[in-house]
Amino acid sequence: MSAFELIPAIDLLEGKCVRLSQGRYDAATVYAADPAQAAQNFLKHAIRRLHVVDLDGAKSGAPKNQSAIRAIVAVAGAVPVQFGGGIRTLAVVEEMLELGVQRVILGTIALTDPELVCQAAKRFAGRIAVGLDARDGRVAVEGWLETSDVLAVDLAKRFEDVGVAALIYTDISRDGMLSGPNLDATVKIAQAVQIPVIASGGVGSEADIQNAAALHAKGIAGVIVGRALYTGAVDLERALEGISCC
Repeated sequence: MSAFELIPAIDLLEGKCVRLSQGRYDAATVYAADPAQAAQNFLKHAIRRLHVVDLDGAKSGAPKNQSAIRAIVAVAGAVPVQFGGGIRTLAVVEEMLELGVQRVILGTIALTDPELVCQAAKRFAGRIAVGLDARDGRVAVEGWLETSDVLAVDLAKRFEDVGVAALIYTDISRDGMLSGPNLDATVKIAQAVQIPVIASGGVGSEADIQNAAALHAKGIAGVIVGRALYTGAVDLERALEGISCC
């Protein structure tokens, strides 16, 4: 398994860099009017990847913040950008890859049309990830506005051996709350599949990051950090030094 990754997150809403609380669009906090500048601040450090989500796209079913995405990719340079939010067709997958995104994250479509995910993973080898966003263990879709009856772990198994590069597991109840990620649920998924799993949602301290990194051998490939970086609860340089051994 490759080195553990600490991945800063940039969530886009109406062209700005924001963070939601528990996926609530009415609880958005704006942290930067210029998302590319936010990316540049992260890129001053030795990060291995950026995580970008188009919240408008996730809600509407089609990406809406292409200009911001293009600007982020431009400043990121050689640092890979993984992007999700509103990607529902192969044509849009290809469009985002052509914008310079290194990895596309498929969420809603993974539940509603898993065969499309399989096709995308085959066509764009190593460049497709699946977002497993869960509320009480069950997959939520359409920008987290709808919760299904499907268990996240069962959906994860659906994509074993189809070429998916990574799974990103988010416990919605933890997202933006700084209460710590749901590592037990993340490990459960990681142990059920051979696909690398990235933990997301709730990181509130450097200890949370170290706890996730300590589970690297159990299949947790990285952790996404959002609000804690913007509030200063996590110092990115120090956090990176803390996981340098993983």
